[in-house]
Amino acid sequence: MNDGTATAQDPAATEPLDARLERHRVELTGYCYRMLGSSFEAEDAVQDTMVRAWRSFDRFEGRSSLRSWLYRIATNVCLDMLNAGNKRARPMDLTESTPLARAALAPRPDHTWLEPVPDARVLPAVSDPAEAAVAKESVRLAFMAALQQLPPKQRAVLILREVLAWRASEVAELLGTSVASVNSALQRARATLAERPAGEGAEAAVSDPMDEEQRKLLERYVAAFEGYDMTALTALLAEDAIMTMPPFDLWLRGPEDITGFMTTLGAACAHSRLVPVEVNGLPGFAQYKPDPETGGFTAWAVQALEISPEESGGRITGFHCFLDTERWFPLFGLPLQLDGEGEEAE
Repeated sequence: MNDGTATAQDPAATEPLDARLERHRVELTGYCYRMLGSSFEAEDAVQDTMVRAWRSFDRFEGRSSLRSWLYRIATNVCLDMLNAGNKRARPMDLTESTPLARAALAPRPDHTWLEPVPDARVLPAVSDPAEAAVAKESVRLAFMAALQQLPPKQRAVLILREVLAWRASEVAELLGTSVASVNSALQRARATLAERPAGEGAEAAVSDPMDEEQRKLLERYVAAFEGYDMTALTALLAEDAIMTMPPFDLWLRGPEDITGFMTTLGAACAHSRLVPVEVNGLPGFAQYKPDPETGGFTAWAVQALEISPEESGGRITGFHCFLDTERWFPLFGLPLQLDGEGEEAE
């Protein structure tokens, strides 16, 4: 694997160790995020990886690249963290959809949920558009949810082989196993993913970069949501569109139930402000709802939107709202309050 990383014998190896390690932080965070399904656990895993690398660097003999060695450490860290057997999920992976008439907001613990992540924390800058597109697709919510259904070692094999394009021999060396074992694990992982139903929240295509029609769709969405125009919003939603709201296990299907919820239990979100964010390789927004006490706006949700391709009608198919603002907004570098003009509050 030619990864352009200095080995111990290369001139670039004279670069300070902390700088050499730091150059791999984003891609390692992306790898650990795919493995763990949690943005915060991924950052913890990478920090643990860096500490272990520091402590054992005197035993790194340069037989592999520094990058490969770091991935080996990170894999072991993630496998240790996954020994507890927890599988993070989306609401539609756990329960049936709820009709609006029976809608109730029942929270589940944080460790239940697949977590959102800012693109910048997990997607390193690359010059190849095709490579960038694959990287974005590999952190989208539907693919991430599918990964969580795989046993940990199959998960590692699939990510290393299919997302990061490692050769089977390289994965075998990293995992301390045979090429035949790696190929078998990859085959079983592919079979498991192929068996997943295409219904609940099947991933929709978002071009990278977004095309003109998709940009116009998002503009119409912002206008409809901020104006709380349910007629306009209905026109943008696919017939089987899904709305989720972790940490609540409630999820809704179809424009009628989604807009019905927004005008009843969700009525306090009327006249919110939306700030664009890049989340899980998808278009998204930070939602601030009106704050009657200050006259400004207070953080409420990070939204991730799934959009169908133009040939399928160009509609919003997934509308996912992550409500734990005390965690998500700082992670995305966002303020918790906006003033009455929609600017960051002093």
